[in-house]
Amino acid sequence: MTTDRRKVVLIGTGMVGMSFAYALVNQGGICNELVLIDINKVRANGEAMDLNHGLAFAKSNMKIYAGEYSDCKDADIVVIAAGVAQKEGETRLDLLQRNTEVFRSIITPVVKSGFDGIFLVATNPVDIMTRVTFELSRFGAAKVIGTGTSLDTARLRYLLGDYFSVDPKNIHAYVIGEHGDSEFVPLSQVMLATKSVAQMLDDKRNGYCREDMAKIEEQVRTSAYKIIEAKNATYYGIGMAITRIVKAILGDENSVLTVSAKLSGEYGGNGVFIGVPSIIGRNGVKEVLELSLTDEEMEKFNKSKTVLAESFDGLKL
Repeated sequence: MTTDRRKVVLIGTGMVGMSFAYALVNQGGICNELVLIDINKVRANGEAMDLNHGLAFAKSNMKIYAGEYSDCKDADIVVIAAGVAQKEGETRLDLLQRNTEVFRSIITPVVKSGFDGIFLVATNPVDIMTRVTFELSRFGAAKVIGTGTSLDTARLRYLLGDYFSVDPKNIHAYVIGEHGDSEFVPLSQVMLATKSVAQMLDDKRNGYCREDMAKIEEQVRTSAYKIIEAKNATYYGIGMAITRIVKAILGDENSVLTVSAKLSGEYGGNGVFIGVPSIIGRNGVKEVLELSLTDEEMEKFNKSKTVLAESFDGLKL
C-alpha cells in the first residue's frame, strides 16, 4: 500500500456505492483520488461527472473519474458495493451463489492488476461475501474487511442516546454477530460513559428497564426492513458507515469499529467472518477485540457463527 497517496476505487455505482462516494466527497480530506468502476460504464462516467461538478462546493480537492480494473493497481482501498438483487422465488443460497459469481468476475481482475491494498466489502449478505472475497483473493485476513455491524452499532447508539437523553457519542455499545437476523446486543458490555447500563437497569430507583432494551434491540434488528418497506432500499446510512471505515484506514486511526473480520480463535471461532469490535488502522484489521460475554450472550454468538458457517458451506467456490 502506498503512503504518499490516498486512492480509493469503488466497484458498483448503485445507490449504496454512490451514497458512499457522495459522503466521501462532502466530508473532505479523506482521500485524494476516487475511481468509479461499474459494468455499466456509461453510468460510471455520468456519476463521475455529477460528482466533479459539485467539487467547487465541497471541502475536498479530489480527482474523480470512471476507470478500469487496471486502475486498482496502486489503490489503497477497493470498496465493493456491487451485487445482484434477489429474484422472486429465489432462495438465499441461490442469491449467494449468483453474487459469488459476480464477485469472481470482480476480484480476479482486481488482483490481476497488482492491487495490494485493502478490500472493503459492503455487498449483502456482507459477512459471507467478505469471506468469499477472502477465499477468492487469497489476501491476508487483515486486508479483507466487511462493513459488518458498523451501521447496526450506529443505530443502536443513536437509539440508546435518545432513550437515556445522552449524546450517542457517550454511549459505548456494540451490535455483534451476523449482519442480519441473528445479530444481537451484548447488554453486559453496554456503558453510558463509565457506568454499566445493566446496573442502571437493575436499579429500581429510576424508570429504566430491560424490556425497553429488548425493544431497542428489536428496532435495530428490523430497521432495514422498515426502511426498505418505506423507500425500497437503504443506502445513506451504509454509505456513511463505509466512509467512516475508509477514514479509519487511511488515517491510520486504530479506531474500534464493528466490522466483519475473520475469527482466528477469538470467541472460539476459526475461519468465519462476522461482525465484531476490531481495531482498524492503515493495514486493515489490527486486532479483533474479544468481549467478555455472558454464557447467554456467548450462546447467541455461537448461533450466529453457525448461521454464517452453514451458509458459506453451501456455496460452490
